[in-house]
Amino acid sequence: MLTVVCEKPGSLLALDRPKPERAPGETLVRIKRVGVCGTDLHIFNGNQPFLEYPRVMGHEFSGIVEQSEAGSGLEPGDVVYVMPYLSCGDCIACRQGKTNCCVRIQVLGVHRDGAFTEYLSLPHGFVLKADGVTLDQAAMIEFLSIGAHAVRRSDVQSGQRALVVGTGPIGMAVAIFSRLRGAKVTVLDTREDRLTFCKQHLQIDSAVLIGEDDKQQLEQLTEGEFFDVVYDATGNAKAMERGFEFIAHGGKYVLVSIVRDTISFSDPEFHKREATLMGSRNATVEDFRYVEQCLRDGLIPDAALNTHRMALSEVTERFTTLLDPAQRVVKAIVEC
Repeated sequence: MLTVVCEKPGSLLALDRPKPERAPGETLVRIKRVGVCGTDLHIFNGNQPFLEYPRVMGHEFSGIVEQSEAGSGLEPGDVVYVMPYLSCGDCIACRQGKTNCCVRIQVLGVHRDGAFTEYLSLPHGFVLKADGVTLDQAAMIEFLSIGAHAVRRSDVQSGQRALVVGTGPIGMAVAIFSRLRGAKVTVLDTREDRLTFCKQHLQIDSAVLIGEDDKQQLEQLTEGEFFDVVYDATGNAKAMERGFEFIAHGGKYVLVSIVRDTISFSDPEFHKREATLMGSRNATVEDFRYVEQCLRDGLIPDAALNTHRMALSEVTERFTTLLDPAQRVVKAIVEC
């Protein structure tokens, strides 16, 4: 079977690997669609934490059940998507239902090989039947769920002001689900094309281009009060540190992105606000099912989000084009 391997930063190889055998307790999935994530781009560029090379990338994917077993709830031909965070089930986090931050988590495409291939055999519990959504939509559920989880963690309320810093796919997902909860959403980014996309497709309230007077604009938009909830989705340490400036008194700061660096901030400024700082990692089954329902209900502009496509056989030649800002990529989908 065709498999694309990131041998080392900047190097992709197309290999022919044996089709995996289904083990007891597993479901064999014929992979059909894989979303390309910022994590994949970080892996290709060599700046993804918690990773060793060589690695088969890809953790946002959908497919068709080829083989399963009695009791799995899955039948050959079922359209499925995969929860790519393989959790242990018995650590301190898992015992609290926080499988997204399992102590021994194994993320497909990061800690173990992912979906840039044709088949994967996976434990039943992480293979979820997709009802009433297409293969394309099912492949988008994972990245959308990360945004949904961050918004649920923040508990943003209707009428509150939310600022999303960074409008890549994860930031856009945060904006979508903040708006669905009734928040007044502002997005902040360096890329005017991304801000334009958000205004056209995500029904946000305001968009601000990063520049010399961006803080003044944010201050004016909020009558000097700034934001009840600030979400960082930049993957940039300096941007993460700057985001503390935008928290309202009594507000919350949610770090959705992850970087290798140490983050620092002014304790007096943080303390006087009685601000809440929280990390948001991955997502849970609850988030996945919520996103699936939102897709069924037509609440997410998934067709607009999917800006680029390529075949698995084209990945080694075309993957680098996804790094070019001029291509205006939001979400690329690989057809397997």
